Amino acid sequence: MATHNELGEKGEKIAAEFLQKNGYQLLEQNWRFKKAEVDIIALKHDTLAVVEVKTRSSNYFGNPQDFVNSKKIKLLVEAINEYVTSKNLDVEVRFDIIAILKNNNTFEIEHLKNAFLHF
Repeated sequence: MATHNELGEKGEKIAAEFLQKNGYQLLEQNWRFKKAEVDIIALKHDTLAVVEVKTRSSNYFGNPQDFVNSKKIKLLVEAINEYVTSKNLDVEVRFDIIAILKNNNTFEIEHLKNAFLHF
């Protein structure tokens, strides 16, 4: 497996553990709809958190969250519309980014809630 794939998988595992420690119930990981893959779908109280995880080994080219583009956002929104409808959920939906930056052998985690409001 390519190193960047391993780093991405490690980041998703770290993000899932982070969310659980912060009171989120994980509903789905790597949920797919058409061309979209949603990294994590989690629930806390009555809010469905749709989480895009971005992990980088360096911020030389920008912060991890800078790599979520408008095409990805559009795919995620379409996928979550389908998810909420198909599961008949009555929840608030929030789109978050968990940005993880590897620094030597440690990982810095930043949870950006309502992240797509900034795009």
